[in-house]
Amino acid sequence: MSYQVTVQPSGHQFVVHEDETILAAALREGFSLPYGCRNGACGSCKGKILEGRADLGKYQENTLKSHEIAEGKALFCVAKPLSDLVIEAKEIRAAGELPVKILPCRVQKLEKLADDVMLMQLKLPASERLQFLAGQYLDFLLKDGKRRSYSIANPPHADEFIELHLRHVPGGRFTEHVFSAMKEKDILRFEGPHGGFFVREESDKPMIFIAGGTGFAPIKGMLEHLFAEESGRQMILYWGARAQKDLYLAELPATWQRAHRNFSFIPVLSEPAPADRWQGRVGYVHQAVLEDFGDLSGFEVYACGAPVMVDAAREAFTRTRNLPEDAFFADSFVYQAD
Repeated sequence: MSYQVTVQPSGHQFVVHEDETILAAALREGFSLPYGCRNGACGSCKGKILEGRADLGKYQENTLKSHEIAEGKALFCVAKPLSDLVIEAKEIRAAGELPVKILPCRVQKLEKLADDVMLMQLKLPASERLQFLAGQYLDFLLKDGKRRSYSIANPPHADEFIELHLRHVPGGRFTEHVFSAMKEKDILRFEGPHGGFFVREESDKPMIFIAGGTGFAPIKGMLEHLFAEESGRQMILYWGARAQKDLYLAELPATWQRAHRNFSFIPVLSEPAPADRWQGRVGYVHQAVLEDFGDLSGFEVYACGAPVMVDAAREAFTRTRNLPEDAFFADSFVYQAD
Protein backbone atom coordinates (compact mmCIF):
# COMPACT_ATOMS: atom_id res chain seq x y z
CA MET A 1 0.00 0.00 0.00
CA SER A 2 1.25 3.51 -0.81
CA TYR A 3 0.92 6.64 1.31
CA GLN A 4 1.29 10.35 0.58
CA VAL A 5 3.76 12.45 2.55
CA THR A 6 3.52 16.23 2.72
CA VAL A 7 6.66 18.12 3.76
CA GLN A 8 6.36 21.31 5.78
CA PRO A 9 7.14 24.14 5.48
CA SER A 10 7.68 23.67 1.71
CA GLY A 11 4.36 21.94 1.01
CA HIS A 12 6.05 19.43 -1.30
CA GLN A 13 4.35 16.07 -1.61
CA PHE A 14 5.57 12.60 -2.60
CA VAL A 15 4.32 9.02 -2.50
CA VAL A 16 5.96 6.32 -0.39
CA HIS A 17 5.55 2.81 -1.77
CA GLU A 18 5.05 -0.30 0.32
CA ASP A 19 8.11 -1.22 2.42
CA GLU A 20 9.92 2.00 1.40
CA THR A 21 11.35 4.47 3.91
CA ILE A 22 10.32 8.11 3.92
CA LEU A 23 13.85 9.22 2.96
CA ALA A 24 14.20 6.70 0.11
CA ALA A 25 10.89 7.85 -1.38
CA ALA A 26 11.81 11.53 -1.06
CA LEU A 27 15.15 10.99 -2.83
CA ARG A 28 13.48 8.85 -5.53
CA GLU A 29 11.07 11.68 -6.30
CA GLY A 30 13.78 14.35 -6.33
CA PHE A 31 13.37 15.96 -2.90
CA SER A 32 16.67 16.31 -1.01
CA LEU A 33 16.08 15.76 2.69
CA PRO A 34 19.24 15.75 4.85
CA TYR A 35 20.83 12.40 5.69
CA GLY A 36 24.13 10.85 6.65
CA CYS A 37 24.20 7.11 7.27
CA ARG A 38 20.78 5.89 6.02
CA ASN A 39 20.72 3.20 8.74
CA GLY A 40 19.39 5.01 11.82
CA ALA A 41 22.76 5.70 13.44
CA CYS A 42 23.75 9.33 12.81
CA GLY A 43 20.58 11.41 13.29
CA SER A 44 21.14 13.70 10.30
CA CYS A 45 17.71 12.89 8.87
CA LYS A 46 15.79 13.52 12.11
CA GLY A 47 12.52 15.38 11.67
CA LYS A 48 9.04 15.60 13.12
CA ILE A 49 5.82 13.80 12.23
CA LEU A 50 3.07 16.41 12.50
CA GLU A 51 0.17 14.24 11.36
CA GLY A 52 -0.27 10.51 10.77
CA ARG A 53 1.35 7.31 12.02
CA ALA A 54 4.68 5.69 11.15
CA ASP A 55 6.74 2.62 11.97
CA LEU A 56 9.93 4.14 13.40
CA GLY A 57 12.08 1.22 12.20
CA LYS A 58 15.43 0.14 13.65
CA TYR A 59 17.53 2.94 15.13
CA GLN A 60 20.18 3.60 17.77
CA GLU A 61 18.59 4.56 21.09
CA ASN A 62 21.15 7.29 21.67
CA THR A 63 20.23 8.78 18.27
CA LEU A 64 16.46 8.89 18.77
CA LYS A 65 15.70 9.27 22.48
CA SER A 66 12.39 8.39 24.14
CA HIS A 67 11.48 12.01 24.86
CA GLU A 68 12.05 12.86 21.17
CA ILE A 69 9.72 10.05 20.14
CA ALA A 70 7.12 11.49 22.52
CA GLU A 71 7.56 14.83 20.73
CA GLY A 72 6.82 13.18 17.37
CA LYS A 73 10.42 12.95 16.16
CA ALA A 74 11.53 10.21 13.75
CA LEU A 75 14.54 9.21 11.68
CA PHE A 76 13.29 9.40 8.11
CA CYS A 77 16.00 7.06 6.82
CA VAL A 78 14.41 4.11 8.67
CA ALA A 79 10.83 5.23 9.35
CA LYS A 80 8.00 3.93 7.14
CA PRO A 81 4.47 5.37 6.94
CA LEU A 82 1.46 3.54 8.33
CA SER A 83 -0.87 6.27 7.00
CA ASP A 84 -0.65 9.49 5.01
CA LEU A 85 1.79 11.79 6.79
CA VAL A 86 2.59 15.44 7.27
CA ILE A 87 6.22 15.85 8.32
CA GLU A 88 8.43 18.77 9.27
CA ALA A 89 11.85 18.65 7.60
CA LYS A 90 14.42 20.98 6.10
CA GLU A 91 14.94 20.51 2.36
CA ILE A 92 18.31 21.06 0.75
CA ARG A 93 17.99 23.60 -2.06
CA ALA A 94 21.61 24.24 -3.02
CA ALA A 95 25.00 22.54 -3.02
CA GLY A 96 26.27 24.82 -0.23
CA GLU A 97 23.73 23.31 2.18
CA LEU A 98 25.29 19.82 1.94
CA PRO A 99 27.96 18.79 4.45
CA VAL A 100 31.41 18.21 2.93
CA LYS A 101 33.00 15.11 4.45
CA ILE A 102 36.35 13.37 4.41
CA LEU A 103 35.65 9.64 4.26
CA PRO A 104 37.52 6.38 3.80
CA CYS A 105 36.20 4.02 1.15
CA ARG A 106 36.91 0.60 -0.29
CA VAL A 107 37.23 -0.09 -4.00
CA GLN A 108 34.23 -2.34 -4.59
CA LYS A 109 34.59 -2.82 -8.35
CA LEU A 110 36.95 -2.01 -11.21
CA GLU A 111 35.69 -2.56 -14.75
CA LYS A 112 37.26 -1.39 -18.00
CA LEU A 113 34.62 0.25 -20.16
CA ALA A 114 37.13 1.10 -22.90
CA ASP A 115 40.90 0.88 -23.33
CA ASP A 116 41.29 4.19 -21.50
CA VAL A 117 38.13 4.35 -19.33
CA MET A 118 37.71 2.57 -16.01
CA LEU A 119 34.47 2.29 -14.04
CA MET A 120 35.21 2.41 -10.32
CA GLN A 121 32.68 1.67 -7.60
CA LEU A 122 33.40 2.80 -4.04
CA LYS A 123 31.92 1.30 -0.89
CA LEU A 124 31.65 3.53 2.18
CA PRO A 125 31.74 2.36 5.80
CA ALA A 126 28.46 0.86 7.01
CA SER A 127 27.80 3.91 9.19
CA GLU A 128 28.23 6.45 6.38
CA ARG A 129 26.55 7.59 3.18
CA LEU A 130 27.55 10.53 0.98
CA GLN A 131 24.74 12.97 0.32
CA PHE A 132 25.22 14.86 -2.94
CA LEU A 133 23.38 16.48 -5.81
CA ALA A 134 23.44 14.75 -9.19
CA GLY A 135 26.38 16.16 -11.16
CA GLN A 136 28.71 16.96 -8.26
CA TYR A 137 32.22 15.54 -7.81
CA LEU A 138 34.61 14.28 -5.15
CA ASP A 139 38.35 14.71 -4.54
CA PHE A 140 40.58 11.72 -3.87
CA LEU A 141 43.15 12.68 -1.21
CA LEU A 142 46.50 11.23 -2.23
CA LYS A 143 49.34 10.43 0.15
CA ASP A 144 51.55 13.21 -1.22
CA GLY A 145 48.92 15.80 -0.38
CA LYS A 146 47.68 16.17 -3.96
CA ARG A 147 44.08 15.75 -5.06
CA ARG A 148 42.36 14.18 -8.05
CA SER A 149 38.79 15.16 -8.86
CA TYR A 150 36.17 12.86 -10.41
CA SER A 151 32.48 13.39 -11.09
CA ILE A 152 29.94 11.12 -9.46
CA ALA A 153 28.14 9.07 -12.11
CA ASN A 154 25.30 7.59 -10.05
CA PRO A 155 22.15 9.49 -9.01
CA PRO A 156 21.64 10.46 -5.35
CA HIS A 157 18.85 7.97 -4.72
CA ALA A 158 21.07 5.01 -5.75
CA ASP A 159 23.93 5.66 -3.35
CA GLU A 160 24.81 2.19 -2.06
CA PHE A 161 28.01 2.59 -4.09
CA ILE A 162 29.67 5.70 -5.51
CA GLU A 163 30.31 5.27 -9.24
CA LEU A 164 33.12 7.08 -11.09
CA HIS A 165 34.36 6.96 -14.69
CA LEU A 166 38.15 7.48 -14.81
CA ARG A 167 40.01 8.27 -18.02
CA HIS A 168 43.61 7.04 -18.20
CA VAL A 169 45.98 10.02 -18.35
CA PRO A 170 49.41 8.92 -19.66
CA GLY A 171 51.95 9.94 -17.04
CA GLY A 172 49.21 10.61 -14.48
CA ARG A 173 50.33 9.20 -11.14
CA PHE A 174 46.84 8.32 -9.96
CA THR A 175 45.33 6.86 -13.13
CA GLU A 176 48.54 4.97 -13.96
CA HIS A 177 48.11 3.27 -10.59
CA VAL A 178 44.37 2.69 -11.18
CA PHE A 179 44.93 1.04 -14.58
CA SER A 180 48.05 -0.97 -13.69
CA ALA A 181 48.13 -1.80 -9.99
CA MET A 182 44.92 -0.95 -8.14
CA LYS A 183 42.86 -3.89 -6.92
CA GLU A 184 39.36 -4.35 -5.61
CA LYS A 185 39.20 -3.93 -1.81
CA ASP A 186 41.98 -1.31 -1.83
CA ILE A 187 41.35 1.55 0.62
CA LEU A 188 41.19 5.20 -0.48
CA ARG A 189 40.18 8.52 1.07
CA PHE A 190 38.11 11.25 -0.51
CA GLU A 191 36.51 14.59 0.26
CA GLY A 192 33.15 15.65 -1.06
CA PRO A 193 30.74 16.49 -2.41
CA HIS A 194 31.96 19.52 -4.33
CA GLY A 195 30.78 21.59 -7.25
CA GLY A 196 27.94 23.72 -8.57
CA PHE A 197 27.15 21.51 -11.57
CA PHE A 198 23.68 20.17 -10.82
CA VAL A 199 20.17 20.37 -12.30
CA ARG A 200 18.24 23.55 -11.55
CA GLU A 201 14.98 21.85 -10.68
CA GLU A 202 13.03 25.04 -10.11
CA SER A 203 13.01 25.54 -13.90
CA ASP A 204 10.68 23.92 -16.41
CA LYS A 205 12.79 24.78 -19.47
CA PRO A 206 13.85 22.03 -21.90
CA MET A 207 17.42 20.90 -21.31
CA ILE A 208 20.31 20.20 -23.67
CA PHE A 209 23.11 18.07 -22.20
CA ILE A 210 26.50 18.09 -23.91
CA ALA A 211 29.10 15.52 -22.89
CA GLY A 212 32.64 15.20 -24.14
CA GLY A 213 34.25 11.82 -23.40
CA THR A 214 33.96 10.99 -19.69
CA GLY A 215 32.01 14.21 -19.27
CA PHE A 216 29.18 11.71 -19.68
CA ALA A 217 29.66 10.62 -16.04
CA PRO A 218 27.95 13.50 -14.17
CA ILE A 219 25.36 13.87 -16.92
CA LYS A 220 24.50 10.18 -16.48
CA GLY A 221 23.79 10.89 -12.81
CA MET A 222 21.69 13.94 -13.69
CA LEU A 223 19.59 12.10 -16.26
CA GLU A 224 19.03 9.06 -14.06
CA HIS A 225 17.91 11.44 -11.29
CA LEU A 226 15.45 13.16 -13.65
CA PHE A 227 14.11 9.84 -14.93
CA ALA A 228 13.60 8.59 -11.36
CA GLU A 229 11.53 11.61 -10.45
CA GLU A 230 9.59 11.26 -13.73
CA SER A 231 10.45 14.76 -14.90
CA GLY A 232 8.32 15.92 -17.80
CA ARG A 233 10.96 18.32 -19.13
CA GLN A 234 12.31 17.73 -22.63
CA MET A 235 15.90 16.45 -22.55
CA ILE A 236 18.43 15.97 -25.35
CA LEU A 237 21.88 14.45 -24.85
CA TYR A 238 24.66 15.17 -27.36
CA TRP A 239 27.64 12.94 -26.54
CA GLY A 240 30.83 13.73 -28.42
CA ALA A 241 33.83 11.43 -28.80
CA ARG A 242 36.64 10.77 -31.25
CA ALA A 243 35.69 7.27 -32.45
CA GLN A 244 32.84 4.88 -31.76
CA LYS A 245 34.82 2.92 -29.16
CA ASP A 246 35.08 6.10 -27.09
CA LEU A 247 31.31 6.14 -26.57
CA TYR A 248 31.96 3.65 -23.82
CA LEU A 249 28.36 3.23 -22.59
CA ALA A 250 26.42 4.20 -25.71
CA GLU A 251 23.88 1.44 -25.21
CA LEU A 252 22.71 3.08 -21.97
CA PRO A 253 21.41 6.40 -23.41
CA ALA A 254 20.04 4.43 -26.37
CA THR A 255 17.99 2.43 -23.85
CA TRP A 256 16.85 5.65 -22.14
CA GLN A 257 15.66 6.98 -25.49
CA ARG A 258 13.47 3.92 -26.02
CA ALA A 259 12.05 4.17 -22.49
CA HIS A 260 11.39 7.92 -22.23
CA ARG A 261 9.46 9.87 -24.86
CA ASN A 262 10.86 13.19 -23.60
CA PHE A 263 14.51 12.14 -24.07
CA SER A 264 16.66 12.03 -27.23
CA PHE A 265 20.22 10.82 -27.70
CA ILE A 266 22.52 12.16 -30.43
CA PRO A 267 26.06 10.71 -30.54
CA VAL A 268 28.65 12.75 -32.44
CA LEU A 269 32.09 11.53 -33.58
CA SER A 270 34.89 13.88 -34.53
CA GLU A 271 37.19 11.28 -36.16
CA PRO A 272 35.27 8.04 -36.77
CA ALA A 273 37.47 5.11 -37.70
CA PRO A 274 36.88 3.46 -41.10
CA ALA A 275 36.05 0.24 -39.28
CA ASP A 276 33.21 2.03 -37.47
CA ARG A 277 31.22 2.43 -40.68
CA TRP A 278 29.69 5.35 -38.87
CA GLN A 279 26.37 6.59 -40.24
CA GLY A 280 25.69 9.15 -37.53
CA ARG A 281 26.70 12.77 -36.93
CA VAL A 282 30.31 13.82 -37.54
CA GLY A 283 32.16 16.89 -36.27
CA TYR A 284 32.49 18.76 -33.00
CA VAL A 285 29.70 18.09 -30.53
CA HIS A 286 28.79 21.73 -29.90
CA GLN A 287 28.57 22.30 -33.66
CA ALA A 288 25.88 19.62 -33.84
CA VAL A 289 23.79 21.65 -31.42
CA LEU A 290 24.32 24.79 -33.52
CA GLU A 291 23.17 22.90 -36.60
CA ASP A 292 19.99 21.72 -34.86
CA PHE A 293 18.92 24.92 -33.08
CA GLY A 294 18.63 28.45 -34.43
CA ASP A 295 17.48 29.88 -31.11
CA LEU A 296 18.31 28.65 -27.60
CA SER A 297 16.68 31.50 -25.69
CA GLY A 298 14.16 29.15 -24.06
CA PHE A 299 16.60 26.37 -23.09
CA GLU A 300 19.04 25.41 -20.37
CA VAL A 301 22.36 23.86 -21.36
CA TYR A 302 24.46 21.54 -19.18
CA ALA A 303 27.94 20.90 -20.61
CA CYS A 304 30.75 18.75 -19.26
CA GLY A 305 34.08 17.78 -20.78
CA ALA A 306 37.35 19.34 -21.90
CA PRO A 307 37.69 23.11 -21.34
CA VAL A 308 38.04 23.80 -25.07
CA MET A 309 34.67 22.18 -25.76
CA VAL A 310 32.93 23.86 -22.85
CA ASP A 311 34.33 27.29 -23.72
CA ALA A 312 33.44 26.94 -27.40
CA ALA A 313 29.89 25.92 -26.55
CA ARG A 314 29.39 28.78 -24.12
CA GLU A 315 30.73 31.36 -26.57
CA ALA A 316 28.74 30.10 -29.56
CA PHE A 317 25.44 29.52 -27.77
CA THR A 318 25.34 32.85 -25.93
CA ARG A 319 26.69 34.92 -28.83
CA THR A 320 24.89 33.39 -31.80
CA ARG A 321 21.89 31.47 -30.42
CA ASN A 322 20.52 33.84 -27.75
CA LEU A 323 21.16 31.49 -24.83
CA PRO A 324 21.05 33.56 -21.61
CA GLU A 325 24.40 33.41 -19.83
CA ASP A 326 22.71 32.28 -16.63
CA ALA A 327 21.18 29.30 -18.48
CA PHE A 328 24.57 27.72 -19.29
CA PHE A 329 25.91 25.37 -16.60
CA ALA A 330 29.23 23.62 -17.00
CA ASP A 331 31.99 21.53 -15.47
CA SER A 332 35.35 21.55 -17.24
CA PHE A 333 37.65 18.54 -16.89
CA VAL A 334 41.33 19.41 -16.55
CA TYR A 335 43.45 16.25 -16.67
CA GLN A 336 46.59 16.26 -14.55
CA ALA A 337 49.82 14.47 -15.33
CA ASP A 338 52.83 14.31 -13.03
